[in-house]
Amino acid sequence: MIRVTTDLSEIIIKPSTELEEIIQNVKTILSTLVGEVPLDREFGTDREILDLPISVATAKISAAIVKAINKFEPRARVTKINYTQSNEETLDGILKPAVDIELVEEKLRGYVLIEG
Repeated sequence: MIRVTTDLSEIIIKPSTELEEIIQNVKTILSTLVGEVPLDREFGTDREILDLPISVATAKISAAIVKAINKFEPRARVTKINYTQSNEETLDGILKPAVDIELVEEKLRGYVLIEG
């Protein structure tokens, strides 16, 4: 399990390993809203969630994150998403996702795994 957040303070321009590249790609997906990338307007997570109540937004953001990572970084699979608010005392409504991912074997990329 690898935990990835939206913290872009440690951007690696030229990742030296596939793992670094995957983590960088997932961070970019988490930090980009749909419509922000000029040549790929579908890249990122859905912006329609921005002004929803926190309880509704958490569920919709989770679904959007899983969908975006499945589409744009098939080498990673989301296993868990946790949220923290930027300021728990003032309840300012800013959620910060921390996404746990695992690497997907090359032969399984492009397939949805159903466990159960």
